[in-house]
Amino acid sequence: TIKIMGDRIMNADLCLTTAVVLLFLCIPAESKRNFKCPSGCSCSKETIVCVGASQIPRTIPSDINSLSIVNGSFAEITEAMFALMPSLQLLLLNANSLTTIRDDAFSGLPHLEYLFIEGNKIETLTKNAFRGLRDLTHLSLANNKLTILPRDLFFDLDSLLELDLRGNSFQCNCENKWLMVWLKNTNATVSDVMCAGPSDMKGKRLNDLPLAPGQCMSTDFVRHQSINVQAMAADVFSFKEDIYVAMASPNTNSCVIMEWDHIELKFRSFDNIPGKSIVGCTSVLIDNHNLVIVTQLFGGSHIFKFDVQQNKFSKFQALEVLNISKPNDIEVFQIDKEWYFVIVDSSKAGLSTVYKWSDEPDRNETGFYTYQFLHEWFRDTDAEYVQVDGKSYLILTSRSQSPVIYLWNKSTLKFIVHSEIPNIDDAVAVKAFRMEDGMYLAITCYIGDSKVLKWTNKQFSEIQPLPSRGAMILQPFSFTDRQYLALGSDYSFTQIFLWNADVKMFKKFKDIYVQSPRSFVVVSTDRRNFIFSPSFKGKTMVFEHIKVDLSL
Repeated sequence: TIKIMGDRIMNADLCLTTAVVLLFLCIPAESKRNFKCPSGCSCSKETIVCVGASQIPRTIPSDINSLSIVNGSFAEITEAMFALMPSLQLLLLNANSLTTIRDDAFSGLPHLEYLFIEGNKIETLTKNAFRGLRDLTHLSLANNKLTILPRDLFFDLDSLLELDLRGNSFQCNCENKWLMVWLKNTNATVSDVMCAGPSDMKGKRLNDLPLAPGQCMSTDFVRHQSINVQAMAADVFSFKEDIYVAMASPNTNSCVIMEWDHIELKFRSFDNIPGKSIVGCTSVLIDNHNLVIVTQLFGGSHIFKFDVQQNKFSKFQALEVLNISKPNDIEVFQIDKEWYFVIVDSSKAGLSTVYKWSDEPDRNETGFYTYQFLHEWFRDTDAEYVQVDGKSYLILTSRSQSPVIYLWNKSTLKFIVHSEIPNIDDAVAVKAFRMEDGMYLAITCYIGDSKVLKWTNKQFSEIQPLPSRGAMILQPFSFTDRQYLALGSDYSFTQIFLWNADVKMFKKFKDIYVQSPRSFVVVSTDRRNFIFSPSFKGKTMVFEHIKVDLSL
């Protein structure tokens, strides 16, 4: 018995391969075949050997059982190229110019046992290249330019005894994870498969490398739904196990309420709260009151309450807005079981104002009432409430001043100026997020770089700038153990960044397209995760966050 494969050096392997070919050549010939041997080939009764061929021989007997082509000039093997030779048991294609083997390249060869494709320049093997070769026992792809093998390439090779993959430049990464698993479970004898990369794997054996669970899992954002609503902001809330999104739509003079449809698995229209140039819709659930705070550029601002009997929102309270000229944001928060919200005013003539919830029916006071005016002559753009080190802070950003941090005074029960965040100009938004090692801020700057800051030594310090000229929102959000930032601009694609714990920085993850986005909010329902992004100039977009197996 001739052993075809093994761990010998390449010259010895070539001798063994030649020996197998000679075995077929030495089969006694009773008479010459009555056919013309192709040019550049030598032929016997059952064997053909061709040197320097530019194509596969076609006019040959169907009962030939051995074909060898060496030093040929053809570049690829396409579907059923050898189907006219159904009796082939050995096929040798060494030292040719092959770069690609296509699906079903060897279909029509039910008796093929030996297949040698060595010393070529093969870079591409399609997934079904070897489909149908159920009798194949020996396969060599040695000394090619393979780096990745498509998943389940050897699925049909039920009879495989020996496989030679030496002399290639395999990347020991997630794309070859299936091969690592296959090598550990196959009964075939396989030559050592050495890693050519990545650098930390170079020189190691592929079948010796364990992969930790989840190591080859990634994520993606895929478009799920577009909604024909232009909006300034969005807010997610739940009520009686249903999920809703409130969108401020100044173009339609309404606050659009969308509801998640558990059957159709998409968002559908639920209610429209009418108004005049609505720029903010923010929800708050207090006891049995399901409220939506609606801010307007004209006609004052109001609070609407959900009416269970009418199954819609009805006007509940007109807010005192004498000092509100140009509302730009609403931030709802709770301190010591008391509910508050602040309306951020972006006009120099206005005052950002804090409101407090009061529920005293006897005094005919059930609603939010003016509680505190904040600084004057600031063009505030956004507010964010944070709790850190046991204290409560309110951060205000401005187009004309550095961001200001207010501290909640537990004695006076009011906010007092605490400090500023220096070296930040023209800030249009501020969002807080927490990771395992502490509290962070994402501050959006329209001109210059947006900033990521971390709470350290009782102050927020910059840890990473993000180029963001023209940006309107830098929104943090997370799913399970993955922390993201979405950087939305009026002039480019939205950039999604992913936190890299090794370097402790956000790295570019991918781009998604939303025209002029103004916010990104997370919606989780029916075991699915979405980001909901209203657009100021186009359709509101909903993207689903999905898991991706990189080894597939």
